[in-house]
Amino acid sequence: MRNLLRSLRDLFLKPSVRIGLGVLVTGGFIAGVLAWQGFNTAMEATNKEEFCISCHTMHDNLLPELQKTVHWNNRTGVRARCPDCHVPHNFTDKVARKMQASREVWGHLVGTIGTREKFKEHRIVLAQREWARFSANGSKECRACHDYKDMDFDKMRPASQVAMRKAAERNQSCVDCHKGIAHQLPEMKGARNPAFDTLVSSAAGQSVDTGKDYFLVVPQDLYADEGMTKRIGSIEVATQVKVLETKGDAQRVELALWRKNKGYARVWYSHFGLNITSAILDKDVAQDEGFVKVLDTKEDPMTGLEWQQVTATAWMRKGSVLDSVEPVWSIARASYSSSCSVCHRQPDEAHFDANTWPGLFGGMVGFTSMDDDTARVVLKYLQTHSSDFSKSHGAGSPDSALQTARP
Repeated sequence: MRNLLRSLRDLFLKPSVRIGLGVLVTGGFIAGVLAWQGFNTAMEATNKEEFCISCHTMHDNLLPELQKTVHWNNRTGVRARCPDCHVPHNFTDKVARKMQASREVWGHLVGTIGTREKFKEHRIVLAQREWARFSANGSKECRACHDYKDMDFDKMRPASQVAMRKAAERNQSCVDCHKGIAHQLPEMKGARNPAFDTLVSSAAGQSVDTGKDYFLVVPQDLYADEGMTKRIGSIEVATQVKVLETKGDAQRVELALWRKNKGYARVWYSHFGLNITSAILDKDVAQDEGFVKVLDTKEDPMTGLEWQQVTATAWMRKGSVLDSVEPVWSIARASYSSSCSVCHRQPDEAHFDANTWPGLFGGMVGFTSMDDDTARVVLKYLQTHSSDFSKSHGAGSPDSALQTARP
């Protein structure tokens, strides 16, 4: 073994006494050329569409989606192929992307995305990786064909002109507005905003004093018993509660909210006359006079509906409240700014009233990548920072506004 190691060392480290230097240099050059040609040939082979759709995962899931779009069939006959969008044209970026793509190959080999169901479940992760790449490089691959400097804005529809001129001024990434342009959008229900993890962590360390008011950082189920076995409803993020007692993993809280005296009156709101949902109760519980205490009754002059100020106590899981709602609003504010300004300038929060925002936001949120939890907290942020509060309580002071719901 020792002699073998010595021979190998001599072979690679000692100068040759039998082969000329010119032969060695020439041989090394030829070997380098062959190696480079082999590498380049392999790169070119893996850049062909036939290679991209050769596995059933891509052929059965993504190819049918692409074939239904204008990128596959159009009046000019110019078609975008898989590598045109998903393989960077710059050499160094291309090599880096090839290395990253090994994750998808591995996922196919081990079956992570081996079936249609598994692919649909995992495609949010795949999509977010590509969205992040396009956002980082300014959608360089898209703009190889759709560059701003080559666009004739005057030939666009008026609405498109406004959006595209602003996008060009900001040199905006195409994917900011055009997600799902060649493939179906992933199901966002499986997505989760990691910013909420910070809130949950902070809530877990929050010192809670009996008799003081706190705010929910995440939605919670409500229970009739401290063992949390009988669910009676749910409470929304950013809702204000008074903590009455803590036992084990449960906290008993007091709700002081408003409801419309109509039907089962299951939905409870944070303010009189404003559709800002704070809690939803089961219908039998909402009608239980032993559970719900009516404190006041008022008629909404705008609708003629009778509203009741109500209070009730319930149990929920502890470790989900903070003594300030501002950390929740910070996440909502950042999400609203980043998700709703990519296509156009987002409206100011106080531009609409609290009852107008749900319809407007519902029409906009479908064009964003917000998950359900983030969408709910952003909507509540917009409602509690709406013109109703800027007029009555001073813009930017929803904490004080929430206090008006408590007797």
